[in-house]
Amino acid sequence: MATAKLMDFDKALELFEPVLGFEVHVELNTNTKMFSDAPNPANELYHAAEPNTLIAPVDLGLPGALPVVNETAIRSSISLGLALGCSIAPSSRFARKNYFYPDLGKNYQISQFDEPIAFEGSVEVELEDGTIVQIPIERAHMEEDAGKLTHMGGATGRIQGAEYSLVDYNRAGVPLVEIVTKVIFGTEHRAPEVAKAYVATIRDIVRSLGISEARLERGNLRCDANVSLRPRGQEKLGTRTETKNVNSMRSVERAVRYEIQRQAQILADGGTITQETRHWHEDTGTTSPGRPKSDADDYRYFPEPDLVPVEPAAELIEALRAELPEQPVARRRRLMTEWGFTDLEFQDVRNGGLLDVVEETISAGATPATARKWWTGEITRQANAQEKDATELVSPANVAALQKLVDAGTLTDKLARQVLEGVIAGEGTPQEVVDSRGLAVVSDDGALIAAIDEALAAQPDVLAKIKDGKVQAAGAVIGAVMKAMKGQADAARVRELVLERAAQ
Repeated sequence: MATAKLMDFDKALELFEPVLGFEVHVELNTNTKMFSDAPNPANELYHAAEPNTLIAPVDLGLPGALPVVNETAIRSSISLGLALGCSIAPSSRFARKNYFYPDLGKNYQISQFDEPIAFEGSVEVELEDGTIVQIPIERAHMEEDAGKLTHMGGATGRIQGAEYSLVDYNRAGVPLVEIVTKVIFGTEHRAPEVAKAYVATIRDIVRSLGISEARLERGNLRCDANVSLRPRGQEKLGTRTETKNVNSMRSVERAVRYEIQRQAQILADGGTITQETRHWHEDTGTTSPGRPKSDADDYRYFPEPDLVPVEPAAELIEALRAELPEQPVARRRRLMTEWGFTDLEFQDVRNGGLLDVVEETISAGATPATARKWWTGEITRQANAQEKDATELVSPANVAALQKLVDAGTLTDKLARQVLEGVIAGEGTPQEVVDSRGLAVVSDDGALIAAIDEALAAQPDVLAKIKDGKVQAAGAVIGAVMKAMKGQADAARVRELVLERAAQ
């Protein structure tokens, strides 16, 4: 694949105005699928399932199989629409979106077209410097997911060059809400940052509602980023590309920046932009052509004849509105003030996706400073080493319990890290790991004095220096004592006792 020529980003923004749009798909965490009783299990079970075992006749498009709408999915969709500031349609209808692809057993997708459940909303997005950007929402509509193709025999895992493909219908029929923005103007040089912040905001909203795990790396949340450019001073919009299924917020930011630079160079050279989907390549930070992008007419939408309109009662809508959580921007501002974090400290927590677990750890008894220290420090380090999400490794309750042991003097920070390793390894609670590994701090002064006297006797020159007032020489003795106690001593207490014994 030839490398595309790129224009300098700042130069591209001098010549062209970036115009954005986003389509974000949210997988709902219902117990069953959108239109069948096939199970829709939690992530761990879903990824461990054998191919084509989480299925029902409706998911495969078998003759005579009729869809039935998942009530929980409808309630979740209404809640999400309300959280996006949308109006909820008194009556919405499902439609058939017709296209052929091997992982779409029916040869059509049940979706919503001209009668979505939620429409005309707006979301506040906060950038890193506190700037607020309003993102207009056109619609949020319900639909079902397609299955998954695995391309075999090629060098890249993509369809190009593959010898054959395997179809897994486990994901077919999983409930989705697709959130479609209106055209977004005015982002200028901050377009990539706005893209990243928007996806982060959607993630925060759906997590706060409890309707999805919203993890991009697992496909619970998928973003398609539309980018077009128009010459400065021109009213007519440029031709857009749609970069599909970008799987991290950082990649959303990079993909938007790349497309701006790529399209700018093509236009400056007198070329034209093809309306198409684009694939994002994480390893190279580039996009490549997918397929020509179809317009709505090409899908031959028509009302789904096997499903009646969705007509939620006004009382249900108001009850769900009353249950809405605090908006992400307002919540972040409140927490930052309550916790007393600097902008940088708070960004570390937010960018790591750790707001919820830090808040839960504080509620369990840790101070804001210690909760942040553990989650952004040692836990994140171990998560990166294991290529896992930090929130998978340990519970907020156990982190708070670990810190309580440190505060009580039962553990030093060094010992606490060893205890954390045991908790992550599944050895039990912090206290159980302390007991089983024998990691508690030695608080018996008698045992410490014995070790100190032995160390002083072994280093008479150091003892002489301490007696001469060179107290920094005590470090050698302290180190020897800590080694003898296998790190299970309070270094500050050891220092006190060393100076006392040397003075005798």
